Amino acid sequence: MPAFCRDCFADVSDAARCPSCGSPRVMAHPELYDLSIAHMDCDAFYASVEKRENPELAAKPVIIGGGKRGVVSTCCYIARINGVHSAMPMFQALKACPDAVVIKPRMSLYVEVSKQVRKMMDELTPSVEPLSLDEAFLDLTGTGKLHGHPPAVMLAKLTKRMKDELGITGSIGLSHNKFLAKIASDQDKPRGFHVIGKAETQAFLSRQKVGIIWGVGQATQASLERAGIRMISDLLRWEKEDLIARFGQMGERLYYLARGQDRRRVSPHAPVKSISNETTFFEDTSDIDLLDGHIWRLAENVADRAKAKAQAGRVVTLKLKTGDFKTLTRRVTLPDATQSADRIYRTARALFDQAGHKGPFRLIGVGVSHIVAEDQADIAPDLLDSDSGKRVQVEKATDKIRARFGSDAILKGRSLR
Repeated sequence: MPAFCRDCFADVSDAARCPSCGSPRVMAHPELYDLSIAHMDCDAFYASVEKRENPELAAKPVIIGGGKRGVVSTCCYIARINGVHSAMPMFQALKACPDAVVIKPRMSLYVEVSKQVRKMMDELTPSVEPLSLDEAFLDLTGTGKLHGHPPAVMLAKLTKRMKDELGITGSIGLSHNKFLAKIASDQDKPRGFHVIGKAETQAFLSRQKVGIIWGVGQATQASLERAGIRMISDLLRWEKEDLIARFGQMGERLYYLARGQDRRRVSPHAPVKSISNETTFFEDTSDIDLLDGHIWRLAENVADRAKAKAQAGRVVTLKLKTGDFKTLTRRVTLPDATQSADRIYRTARALFDQAGHKGPFRLIGVGVSHIVAEDQADIAPDLLDSDSGKRVQVEKATDKIRARFGSDAILKGRSLR
């Protein structure tokens, strides 16, 4: 069986430990050297970067998020072991893990590290499709002769290089299509390497719940369960036409994915269509003050990502999901594109006020779309708000101060809600 050591990359005869370096991190699989579609996911990316910046945090639980009345954006694995998870209210997170160190997100820093990781991936293959700052698909088909090693070995070398040069770790999923590669990368975290081969695809999927399918959230799961579908094996008993009749376009997608079929290519040049951020509450809420704070933080995150990508969006979208899983989406087209947190927040807050729903809500999201270059951002005066231009300039000045003195140098009061 093909096998190699993930630490020294020596060929291993399917042994429990590497005979060359003694490492137990041996990767073995019958199809190990035949697969070339991968998904790489950085482990607890924001928290890992913060621990790299401050080695004293290495053995401590770290939470990335807002103040005591904010929510958890993400956290390290130590905090997760103690019961902390994304979107948890900060007071509950600190109750579960009182020793945690809370750090406000520093998007500009994370973007810079993300660019360094992307450069490493580009050196392996031109077919890299980023999904976010910390994850991407890679197609290494035909790169074996170029690198002198099969894709599996080069992927292991990638994560080792990330650890040695950038101080962060990543997990690899390797398979024969994007759908399965994404699932594989979640199977063995952190510092994982999981393979799903063609021969085992159906047996593996049949044992999984439908929630493992990318894009099947709680609302879809509830709809499927009403039809008697809880496991992927349940989907296999349905004809394609019946799934389409019951669930529309999603039904056709489920039919093929349940059989491990995914024809999507890794698309390195896919244009960015939107920039968004959302959070799911630990408990449904109708608290307007709390929701307003979330809208600001989401708008700020969207603005930071837009600025990091030198982009702006002309359409602002607000997404709400009620306690009974109904989704409300409201959007508005601005006179010109924006990357200003203030404009995105004020627009999203107005959309919230116009939505006419008192909640309670279980999810809220903010995003911008119709993406353009940043030189087209915030150039048209707002005739209904004479102070908007001044606020944009103040925000730009604030960004420069934060870039020089740190993200906590200036804070808005609403960010503490």
